[in-house]
Amino acid sequence: MNIKTEILKIAKEAKKASYKLAMASTKDKNKALEKMADGLLKEKDAIIKVNKQDVANAKKKGLSSALIDRLTLNEERIEKMASDIRDIVKLEDPVGVIIKTWERPNGLKISKKRVPIGVIGIIYESRPNVTSDAATLCLKAGNAVILRGGSESFNSNKKIAEILRLSLKGTAIPEEAIQFIPTIDRKAVDELLKLNAHIDLIIPRGGEELIRKVTENSYIPVIKHYKGVCHVYVDRFANLKMAEDICFNAKVQRPSVCNAMETMLVDEKIAKEFLPSMFKKFKSAGVEIRGCAKTRKIVKGIKSANESDWYAEYLDLILAVKIIPGVDDAIEHINTYGTHLSDSIVTEDYSKSMKFLNEVDSACVYVNASTRFTDGGEFGLGAEIGISTDKIHARGPMGLEELTTYKYIVFGDGQVRK
Repeated sequence: MNIKTEILKIAKEAKKASYKLAMASTKDKNKALEKMADGLLKEKDAIIKVNKQDVANAKKKGLSSALIDRLTLNEERIEKMASDIRDIVKLEDPVGVIIKTWERPNGLKISKKRVPIGVIGIIYESRPNVTSDAATLCLKAGNAVILRGGSESFNSNKKIAEILRLSLKGTAIPEEAIQFIPTIDRKAVDELLKLNAHIDLIIPRGGEELIRKVTENSYIPVIKHYKGVCHVYVDRFANLKMAEDICFNAKVQRPSVCNAMETMLVDEKIAKEFLPSMFKKFKSAGVEIRGCAKTRKIVKGIKSANESDWYAEYLDLILAVKIIPGVDDAIEHINTYGTHLSDSIVTEDYSKSMKFLNEVDSACVYVNASTRFTDGGEFGLGAEIGISTDKIHARGPMGLEELTTYKYIVFGDGQVRK
């Protein structure tokens, strides 16, 4: 296979399909999505069969048990994929929504209308369910999609994409609206990132190395799902029982995800009261604590945190802890070391909560709640294609609306500019 020629062909087919898909009615898109959900269920045995190949290869390569778990598909997980597609069917279609309308003094009537982005390239790792999520979310928002999954899940991704495409037969949606890169050769990504004439947006989902490589080499606009160094700050006016519950949930409930807490900041006024019982609870869950000098004076026998720990995304049962003078220091620390994804304050002081909300420069900022809620489903978006840590176009959980852009439509009755 000539990779350059093949990738160009895929991109051109996707672009052509995107124009037809952009005109599809909500009814037609939903009908196609229902068929896609049915297709996954019908072919679940075939999906599991090829997935076993990927799992076996992953074990031979010595991948971690956590990665193998993310890679593994079973009947329950495939049923969940189909259920997620049916949830997308229920979501309001953002395409065609008039955002705003106004009239100029010269009589021109101007409207801002939501439209699809066009062709979206998704580059992702590990989880094969992303193949289904990405394809169906993009379709509902009127976008053609080009899928490039990780090598460890290649067989699973290929099979799922094949089933989704075949499900479009007999519908008003062109099969070419779903494209899959049929090679694990990294040159394919290099070629894909050059095709700004045919692809409108790239969304990378995976580790820091992948996202950096895509960002540095893309000719196409990129929305980054960057790493999550998330914080919870326990203020001196916090309800300490609430703070304990929130911090435990933010770190322990699912430590391997981007919205888990990586650094806990504690007001010096309540540190002696709060930390011993909090650390006891963390210890019972197997959490390794890395504390600042003040923290280690209060609770003995914990590791020392160094500068690199404040930047660290552990994605594991490891937590950096720092005692600070107050809310201003918490805000400064978060804006310096955080990744602008998800941060929380626990306090009963309204003025401090508002200061934190206004001054912390993150996509999602919380008062008295766990950072783990940063998720499209939890936000009521129905689903998400990622969590953007960028500021331009989309920020935070990206649902259907974030997979659209807008254009101006203007009605006149003969106006000419003087």
